[in-house]
Amino acid sequence: MSGIPTDVGQQVFHEHRSLLFSVAYRLLGSAADAEDAVQDAWLKWSAADRSHVADPKAYLTRIVSNLALERLRSARHTRESYVGPWLPEPVLTAPDAAETVTAAESVSMALLVVLETLSPLERAVFVLNEVFGYSHAETARMMERSEPAVRQAAHRARAHVRARRPRFTADRSRQRQVTERFFAAATGGDVGALMELLSPDVTLWTDGGGKVRQALRPVVGAATVASWFAAIGTVTYQGVEPADMRAELAQINGGSGIVFRAAARVIATVTFDFDADGRITAIHNVANPDKLQAVTGGTTHDLGTR
Repeated sequence: MSGIPTDVGQQVFHEHRSLLFSVAYRLLGSAADAEDAVQDAWLKWSAADRSHVADPKAYLTRIVSNLALERLRSARHTRESYVGPWLPEPVLTAPDAAETVTAAESVSMALLVVLETLSPLERAVFVLNEVFGYSHAETARMMERSEPAVRQAAHRARAHVRARRPRFTADRSRQRQVTERFFAAATGGDVGALMELLSPDVTLWTDGGGKVRQALRPVVGAATVASWFAAIGTVTYQGVEPADMRAELAQINGGSGIVFRAAARVIATVTFDFDADGRITAIHNVANPDKLQAVTGGTTHDLGTR
C-alpha cells in the first residue's frame, strides 16, 4: 500500500510532469515516445509503495530515465534502417522557456543529433550529469550501475559530444535576426540574400523518413542550399501549390525556426545552427509527417531542467 494518498500522489506527479518530459525527450529525441514514457512512469508511480520515498523528484526521474532507456534500446534498430537522415522530432518551446542558455542548447537539434550517436547508457549519463546536474553517485543509483562505470561513461560521452557539437554559436538575439532574414529571403526567393546568411560549407539535413520526397543525403554548399530554399515559392511540395502554403516563424527546440503549413497540417519545420558570426552552418529540415504531430498539435513545451 502506498503511504501517500492517491490525490496527493497525483499532485506530486503533476508537479514534476514537465521535468519528466524534459528528461525523456532529451533521452529519446521523440515527443511521442517521451509522452509514452511519462505515462508509463505515472503507472509505476501510482502502483508503487511510496511510503519510503524521501525524494519524489529523484525517484520519478529514475523511473522515467529507465523507461526511456528501454525505449531507446528497442528503437535503435529501427533508426539504423531509417530511410535518409534521422532527425529528432521537433517540439514547440516557449521563448526563453529554458531557464539558461545551456538548457536551451541541450534540446537543440544540433545536440540531439550528436546524442543519437552515443550508446544508450552514455546518453543517459550525459543528460542526467551535464543537463540536469545529478552527480555521478546519484546517476549510478538511478541507472543501477557502479559509480566507476558511470564516471567512465560520462567521460566518453563528454569527449564525444565535445568533438562533434558546434564549437561556437552566435548569441540568441543574433540567431533570431538571422532566422528572420532567412525567412524573408526564402519566402521571397532571394538567392543572393540567402547566400549572405549561409556559411560557405553549410549543410542541409532533410528528414522525410521515406514518407515524403526529401534528399537522402546531406546537401552541402551555400549555392546549392540557397537555391533549394529560394525555390520554395515556385514549386509544388507534397502536392501543395506554393499559393496554398504558408510559413511562419516559431520557437522550436529552444531556438528560432520556421514552420511550413498547408491547410490544417504542418508539412515541415526548419531549424538552424550558427557560427560565432551568426552565419548559418547547418539546417535541419523535418518533413516526415510522423514526426510533425507535436508541432501540429500546437502544444508548447517548457523544457527547463528544474
